Amino acid sequence: MNNRLLGGTVVALVAFNIARALRLFGDFADAVEFVLAFVLLAAAIRSGLTLERLGLARKDVRRGLLYGAGAFALVLAVVSAAALIPATSDFLNDSRVDVGFARMLFEVFVAILFGTVIPEELIFRGVLLGSAMERWGGLRGALVSSALFGLWHISPTLNDLGGNAGLAEADSSLLGKTAAVAGAVVATFCAGMIFSWLRERSRSLVAPVMAHLSTNGVAFFVAWFVAR
Repeated sequence: MNNRLLGGTVVALVAFNIARALRLFGDFADAVEFVLAFVLLAAAIRSGLTLERLGLARKDVRRGLLYGAGAFALVLAVVSAAALIPATSDFLNDSRVDVGFARMLFEVFVAILFGTVIPEELIFRGVLLGSAMERWGGLRGALVSSALFGLWHISPTLNDLGGNAGLAEADSSLLGKTAAVAGAVVATFCAGMIFSWLRERSRSLVAPVMAHLSTNGVAFFVAWFVAR
């Protein structure tokens, strides 16, 4: 049953990514992804994966909060340092942060948290990691889910190239785009491995959710603050 769950999840993600790349969802891609995550979660529970295997057991929330807080603080320190270094500060120069304070709060705590972080963690560190670990064990399960997490970011990376000052030059050539996409896939694969480690060490999905929010939300906030 877990083989069918794993295969069905991958097929659903490929179909979603193709539809998103073709802009078939319009402005509702995040909403569709959110719904998809809970559909896949329901399928996982129905297939026999326990809440513990999915990282959703209530008894592990406190442990998840502790690991997540540590990861959040570390990312905040790294991103803040990057903003002060000329060689890396351009990567925080993004046209998407040209918004007011209220909009910035909405982007971090609504759009990013509910449109990206929660659905991706439910899918990749919940359903995929849980089913892959049942099939292949811890390390191979983390490698599989993280590889898929990396590939998941191909389309968003291509869409974001033009709006980021640090990546604008890459958008002007096929070689540059290829290098940028490859870099994004490798970076998100590595992030996926770290999130998987947090998930396993804490036994809770709360830890990778907080770590993921820190990499996206903290980066957005720091970029917004620097742009003021």
